[in-house]
Amino acid sequence: MELDPTLFALVAFMIIFGLISFGIPVALAIMTVTLVSMYLLVGGPFILATVRTITFSISSSYSFAVIPMFVLMGEIAGRTRIIADLYQTCYRFISGIRGGVYNATVLASAGFAAISGSTIVNSAIFTRVALPEIERLGYHKGFGVGCIAAAGALAAMIPPSLTMVLFGILTETSIGALLIAGILPGLLTAAVLMLTVTISVKVKPDLAPPSTDKFSNEEKLRGLLDIWPAMLLIVVVLGGIYSGLVSPSAAGTVGAVGAVLIGVMKRRMTWPLFIAALRRTATISASIFIILVAGLLFSRLLLFYGSVSDLTDLLNAGGFTSFQFMACVILGYFIFGMFMDPVPMLVITLPFLFPTVQALGINPIWFGIIIVKLIEIAAITPPIGINLFAVMAASDGRVKASELFKGVQPFVVAELVVLGILLAFPTICTYLPEKMMGH
Repeated sequence: MELDPTLFALVAFMIIFGLISFGIPVALAIMTVTLVSMYLLVGGPFILATVRTITFSISSSYSFAVIPMFVLMGEIAGRTRIIADLYQTCYRFISGIRGGVYNATVLASAGFAAISGSTIVNSAIFTRVALPEIERLGYHKGFGVGCIAAAGALAAMIPPSLTMVLFGILTETSIGALLIAGILPGLLTAAVLMLTVTISVKVKPDLAPPSTDKFSNEEKLRGLLDIWPAMLLIVVVLGGIYSGLVSPSAAGTVGAVGAVLIGVMKRRMTWPLFIAALRRTATISASIFIILVAGLLFSRLLLFYGSVSDLTDLLNAGGFTSFQFMACVILGYFIFGMFMDPVPMLVITLPFLFPTVQALGINPIWFGIIIVKLIEIAAITPPIGINLFAVMAASDGRVKASELFKGVQPFVVAELVVLGILLAFPTICTYLPEKMMGH
């Protein structure tokens, strides 16, 4: 019995989600459903040819080199204490302001996001750097770790973002344009998070006792001297992409080499540290590539069965407007984001959604930024926000889940406010890419 294409897709989704809920690894769950379906539909030879083609195209494509290079840059930057320098410098400048530790976390995390690209790495490292300061100064621990988790999510938006790269690969949208498009929304998000901190500590003074730390102008200046190599690295990577002098793939390589040189220059780079960074990069990159292969195979299955074209036709025939479609996407991502990791959400949903985006004439860059913002929100939304788990794991048992879930709530509201602004003013997302393409 042959299923209706739309019904077939829904059944496939349900089986994949069911397997994941039983603890089956995401890539294996997607691959199992895809390969069994393909075998029943077209037989073994077609499967072998498809798997061979997609695996080779991903592993041999120059444009995909951006993933391991950006991961390596973030790993080396984290291990050579660039993040500790950023945090201390930010704190020295705003320590006199009530809630200074929280806002220093947001500022430094935004800076590190321009080197890291991974929300998990950002959240885990900042927990180790900022949580001891929050405890030392008697700040509210639950609100503090909520701030760390939310600030860590900035790495999904501020380039070089791995989430943006994955979106670009899965939808064949310009990765360079996507990365540049994330700058203004990323800065806007950081500003709103800092405003949230400022309002929260005024409404509830017990969240942040007055700070007794004072720093001289000399200490502040020394802090600026500590972070200039990191700032130079950010300018070279983002400036290279924006100006068109280097492609995103090449920019990742430039950034990774720059991070190594900074580590050597600061005498923090050791051979064991470098090898550990390479091993971690290989592990993260391999897991991303396996999920990508599984996702592209699933996409090929849906195209082959006619599910994608069938759903697009259904939406068009139903007279769905862009507004109604985006409302459904936002609601769906918000619900699934509470229970799923970001990468699987992208891999499973984009093959279905993006053809409809194109059919409705929605700007793909703006749509990409909205999706990344939804991923940011998902990363800090209980009960299974990935950043929340990263913070709890890095805190070594010093933070309870209930404290974190309560502390992150004001920042989830802040993220929803930013989402509303980006929906109301798409130019925030498209202005820089349009300028870049006008070079």
